[in-house]
Amino acid sequence: MVRLREVIGALEEAYPTGLAESWDAVGLACGDPDAVVQRVLFCVDPVEATVDEAVDFGAQLVVSHHPLLLRGVHGVPADDPKGRIVHRLIRSGIGLYCAHTNADSAVQGVSDALAAAIGLTVRRPLVPHAEGAETGLGRIGELPEAEPFRDFVNRVAQNLPTTAWGVRGAGDPERPIRTVAVCGGAGDSYLATAAAAGVDAYVTADLRHHPAGEHLARADVPGAEVPALVDVAHWASEWPWCQQAADIVAAALPDTVEVLVSTRRTDPWTVHAGAASDPGRALA
Repeated sequence: MVRLREVIGALEEAYPTGLAESWDAVGLACGDPDAVVQRVLFCVDPVEATVDEAVDFGAQLVVSHHPLLLRGVHGVPADDPKGRIVHRLIRSGIGLYCAHTNADSAVQGVSDALAAAIGLTVRRPLVPHAEGAETGLGRIGELPEAEPFRDFVNRVAQNLPTTAWGVRGAGDPERPIRTVAVCGGAGDSYLATAAAAGVDAYVTADLRHHPAGEHLARADVPGAEVPALVDVAHWASEWPWCQQAADIVAAALPDTVEVLVSTRRTDPWTVHAGAASDPGRALA
């Protein structure tokens, strides 16, 4: 029989907790390390929908990317959204383990999974922990051959799960794209880093109006060239990691633990109204 602590051991060998940022809350959020585990569900968000899926699957453990209790709490009452999840997990005999910024920075982590999903060969971290280190945030990779930016944006859209948010591109549609930086999750704090890396495009999530606009405006400076931008839904950018983590556990504990990657779309956006084909028409 496999114990929960053995599953945790496999996860922490791949995603060492020492790589987590100081503000993060990674590790076992609830559950008995000595509990027997036969089935594990992997997801981005520990929310009602994924707990439903875990219960239906008969899981004894949920492994999520995002922590349930990231900020300090003073209680988990059952009439609170997060408290309700904790109570339901415990009543159902399901543990919850979170691998967040440690999975972001690890070798073969979240951004590696994103890069692989869109067909990149990874060369190095975007923000290495130290010079020459393989660990760090984001990744820089290459496509097999250059393609127009419009095609690259379509490539990203076709290889990530569909969301109401969609995939947006900012840049010359005909610009050739070969080298690409990626950062799973919110990555606009690394816009300048991506530009300094000299890549052709930067793929991340949650890009805001002003940082994106200011980044693109730097292209007007003589001699400057900034990456084109691809903005995807936060959940979609991190979802490929779920299969990566599931494969790690399945390989470490073969024929003893059954794994399932959640297919519940937990992206909060649910409706998208298409843009006008003629932007000027919206101002008429």
